[in-house]
Amino acid sequence: MKTETTNYHFNSGITLESGESLSAFDLVVETYGELNADKSNAILVCHAFSGSHNAAGESDTDGKLGWWDEIVGPNKAIDTNKFFVVSPNNLGSCFGSTGPTSICPKTNEIYGKDFPDISVLDWVNSQEMLLNKLGISSWACVLGGSLGGMQALQWAITYPDKIKRAGVIAAAAKASSQNIALNEVSRESIRKDINFYEGDYLKKGAFPKSGLKAARMLAHITYLSEDNMNKRFGRRMQDADSKVDESVDYQVENYLQYKGQKFSETFDANTYILMTKAMDGFDPAKDFNNKLEEALKNVKAKLLIIGFKTDWLFPPERGKEIQLAAMQSEISSSYLELDGKQGHDSFLFKSKRYEDNIKAFLSS
Repeated sequence: MKTETTNYHFNSGITLESGESLSAFDLVVETYGELNADKSNAILVCHAFSGSHNAAGESDTDGKLGWWDEIVGPNKAIDTNKFFVVSPNNLGSCFGSTGPTSICPKTNEIYGKDFPDISVLDWVNSQEMLLNKLGISSWACVLGGSLGGMQALQWAITYPDKIKRAGVIAAAAKASSQNIALNEVSRESIRKDINFYEGDYLKKGAFPKSGLKAARMLAHITYLSEDNMNKRFGRRMQDADSKVDESVDYQVENYLQYKGQKFSETFDANTYILMTKAMDGFDPAKDFNNKLEEALKNVKAKLLIIGFKTDWLFPPERGKEIQLAAMQSEISSSYLELDGKQGHDSFLFKSKRYEDNIKAFLSS
């Protein structure tokens, strides 16, 4: 599989939904496969809030497989023998694209807490600029899971003539009060860390590792299903010689400690706050009398909406709400509900029905 990683620089900058602007910015992009002669086979895959540009194959930095490696690649559901797959790291992230860990050109200091608020619409607008830079007139499909699915939905609404299909997977048209509450608890754990310094930790040579670790541990629980956790861990005790922390007793505690620790070593705290707020603020219907069917009225793309029965972060009902609004707007759309063993994280893992439906959708 032909893979390339490129840092695209945008001198023209971007005006954000908040009214603030970036005078220039970078997007790190990984591509898979090759663009055909008429540039009609380009697919945009959008990552969830903690993802990166590395969607498939081994990462150049840590050797880990990409977040959607089971779905993207030769002869996989998103077949890179047929499609040119484009995977950008979003604005505001900490994996190479311009974000809180970047240098502000006005001050020559790290942005940190002063990086402007980012929205899903801002990501879509920056991705449209990337589309133009690549010389492509429209995406054959835009798709992703969770926050990536929100971007796919926003794409269909904002740029109806530049997208043929949208795959909205394990996502919602807006965050629930429970979603926002869980994210706020995560953010508060970061803000209360003694090393947070009101967001200026990098300037102080510090890092709120404990707060970020706790935030990830809480969030990770929402990605799993109760049944999956019971099967994997139950109430089994952790072996003393394999504890990651002496305070743990149960295997599930050890697992969360390990996940939180690893995450805190690679992710940025200000980025965590920024990304979760973007998720909380997503609501494309807000400019259309708070009616999703009105927001969808100009959509031309075919929609594939997928929910997972074990997902309690964005349960299937959220996908059904999008499907109902699409039907009311007479949009070509289909809804698929899958069992999924991993809760919200089920969108990351292959299964026959999941793969078959994505393949059929892309060839429709």
